Amino acid sequence: MDDRNETPIVSRGFVGRRRAENASLPPGQYLTEDFPVLSAGPTPKIALDDWQFTLTTEDGAARKWNWKEFRALPSVSITTDIHCVTRWSKLATAWEGVSLDTLLDGVTTAATFAMAQSYGGYTTNLPLADLRGAKAWIAFRFGGENLAPEHGGPARLLVPHLYLWKSAKWIRGITLMLQDRPGFWESLGYNNYGDPWREQRYWGD
Repeated sequence: MDDRNETPIVSRGFVGRRRAENASLPPGQYLTEDFPVLSAGPTPKIALDDWQFTLTTEDGAARKWNWKEFRALPSVSITTDIHCVTRWSKLATAWEGVSLDTLLDGVTTAATFAMAQSYGGYTTNLPLADLRGAKAWIAFRFGGENLAPEHGGPARLLVPHLYLWKSAKWIRGITLMLQDRPGFWESLGYNNYGDPWREQRYWGD
């Protein structure tokens, strides 16, 4: 699922260093140089030969990429901070991925919302505007290495300006929507948007 929360497999004893005065940290966050792995269920194992990403419009029109086609798309390097709703933040992380602008190029849509879907069944919803304008990527490398399965490999959504549960691991598709509807965690009490700088963690935040 996502990097968010899921307490069952949280490493015991993990403690980040608090840097309350670090201007790069949103309120309520602490800094870690580790990359905690938090998952609610088993990690999907997706063979590259089986991997497929589907972009579906509100009319049902679909664009599909297999791994070879996806990796042939132009990719970019991204250095960005990431923030988990469980309060850890990691600064200046290095990724490589394909911009959603590339995947959405030429798509005709009146949609204003999107639902990301993962292998394993996880979903999360986002405004489509938050996937455009060089703000979101399908990432396949982290720290110069292929993205490890526990961090969402072979590919995950990366939307670093929102809490990390919005950056769906093991991404398999995005569906464009005319009307918003909640994803997995948003249906269970987490904020519909998830801006870390506004501490939008739960309903009502």
